Amino acid sequence: MTEATTHETPTVDMTGDPRRFTLRQRIALPIIIAAGYWFIRLIGPTLRVCVSREQGAQVTVGQRPLIISFWHACIIPATYLFRNVGIRVMSSNSYDGEYMGRIIRRFGFVAVKGSSSHNAVRALLGLRRALQQSWSVAFTLDGPRGPRYKVKPGPVALARSSGVPLTMFHIAVDRAWVLNTWDRLIIPKPFSRVLMRFGKLVPVPADASDEDVERYQRELQNSLDRIREFAEENVSKVGDAEFPCYKAHSQERLTSTAAPR
Repeated sequence: MTEATTHETPTVDMTGDPRRFTLRQRIALPIIIAAGYWFIRLIGPTLRVCVSREQGAQVTVGQRPLIISFWHACIIPATYLFRNVGIRVMSSNSYDGEYMGRIIRRFGFVAVKGSSSHNAVRALLGLRRALQQSWSVAFTLDGPRGPRYKVKPGPVALARSSGVPLTMFHIAVDRAWVLNTWDRLIIPKPFSRVLMRFGKLVPVPADASDEDVERYQRELQNSLDRIREFAEENVSKVGDAEFPCYKAHSQERLTSTAAPR
């Protein structure tokens, strides 16, 4: 396992052709991208963040290669906290996927086009190539349209074929705007407390049977449920001795600030 260089420039980009959208959508696209980028860029440094992990979890945010899983609701704080480590992210071909892909690219991510329902095989092949080049890849597991908090099979299949372990995290925010969308998207308010909890790594053997894959998928679901519960129960304690903060804009963001438990 190695740690990503924070200023390395991504070399792969599979963003789609915006001409497939309506004229109104194409006009709005740069406005949405600029507003989203600057919102995250300005709010991010104000957050009071603690990184917590289970025993056996990844040690740094930039550790690679790993197959990262998280819920779609966390995508805004995750974009800031995982910035500039070159993570490859599966991005849908929808309008939402287009502008989110362009926003996260400004934070050092690389969007690989595809989703659980469209171009999934092409996207998984692109992500496997990224893993072979020692990049980490990430899935919003309940995206692009739900069902909310339900694991899909892509990460486990990719872990079996690549030999790269699964990791997962959840981000809880104590003060946030929560949108009335299918995912209940979290938008942190300035100076919010944020607790990012990592679950223990899960390796998937190359010779795992289909029954084994289903078992690992259940394990991934259980891990995500467990760390979400932990983060949401303890986010109010961020800043205490048990859950110390770091400055989200500093290099300390690459390490855990709370002892494994």
